[in-house]
Amino acid sequence: MMATLYTVFLVIHIVAGTVCLLAGGIAIGVRKRRGVHTLVGEAYHAFYFVVFITSVAMAIMKWSTLQYLFYIALFSYGQALYGYLARKRRWDGWLRKHIIGMLGSYIGIITAVLVVNGEDIASLTGMPAIMLWFIPTVIGTPLIIRTVNRFVRA
Repeated sequence: MMATLYTVFLVIHIVAGTVCLLAGGIAIGVRKRRGVHTLVGEAYHAFYFVVFITSVAMAIMKWSTLQYLFYIALFSYGQALYGYLARKRRWDGWLRKHIIGMLGSYIGIITAVLVVNGEDIASLTGMPAIMLWFIPTVIGTPLIIRTVNRFVRA
């Protein structure tokens, strides 16, 4: 029973994560205005929530081997929620917060994909698997800074 439930969560998780990767990439690539950007942004947030819930469930089911998934999910979805609410509620400095939160969460989901597939990626590339934890942040952080500087007026 537990294995079947875990498999169901895993399938849902993979589908939702794939949608997040695609929706996030589209949101990053399109013009920042109402329309496509907001539509795929809503999908990104909704499916990220599904990724979060399934991550937590799977981590609890296999805590000894997947506890890291819980922490990635908590931090990454926290970023997504922060960015989403900053825009929805128009907090002071909302645009900066929106960019940092949404792109930070995108780094999180990319990191999770790399880490979960780490052994295969490491064997294909020859790089140590531990590097996969850091590469998205090392590449993504300067891109977040550049994006904030581009879109947020002083």
